[in-house]
Amino acid sequence: MLEIKNLESFYGPIMAIRGVSLKVDKGQIVTVLGANGAGKSTLLKTISGIMDPEKGEVLFDGKPIQGQEPHKIVSQGIVHVPEGREVFPLLTVNENLSLGAYTRSDRAEIEKDREMVFDYFPILAERRDQEAGTLSGGQQQMLAIGRGLMLRPKIMLLDEPSLGLSPLLVQEIFAILRRLNAEEHVTMMLVEQNARIALELADVGYVMEIGRIVMDGTADRLMQSEDIQAFYLGHQEEGQRGEKRWKRKKTWR
Repeated sequence: MLEIKNLESFYGPIMAIRGVSLKVDKGQIVTVLGANGAGKSTLLKTISGIMDPEKGEVLFDGKPIQGQEPHKIVSQGIVHVPEGREVFPLLTVNENLSLGAYTRSDRAEIEKDREMVFDYFPILAERRDQEAGTLSGGQQQMLAIGRGLMLRPKIMLLDEPSLGLSPLLVQEIFAILRRLNAEEHVTMMLVEQNARIALELADVGYVMEIGRIVMDGTADRLMQSEDIQAFYLGHQEEGQRGEKRWKRKKTWR
């Protein structure tokens, strides 16, 4: 469904993405792990058209989309749920959801999808007439995901959905993401610093460091990796953290 080939992106003179290649098959959940500054968010912005790549290809359903305007990419079924939620704070929950369906004209189906969102996120139904800016962080994250669902996406790009949330809320939201994948067949690509919960959710994982993919494989394999346990799952002595660097890309298939 989504394939990235040798992608390079820059912030001014700084190369943020360095020859990244990966793919997401239909129906999969793929996670990209890495610390702050690894290039994860830049990767999603490049896929969704917020940034233009310097080199490389982004293929969606076999067709190149790199360099297209974001609205054209959205219209093809790629939805980006950004870091920090980015809800419209002065608009109500209902109005935010309606904006998620702005490319659609099938009003009856839009209302069915609104009720589907409320089924997955009942708290949003209770607060449908409340301004989004008055919601809690967790409720805003639910709204951002729900707004994305209103487009009926072929793939959702989720940027740090656990950021700033309590462990209980993170578990709740990731359980709903799992249900959406299983019940609504939503393909997902998420970037995360919370490696454990991301790998528990995902089918396949990639690890980024300084703009490069340094490891990839099935989520189960990555969970068993000593490197992943050491640097992302807390199984290394605190004093040794950060001293080791990835020496080569490791791949399991």
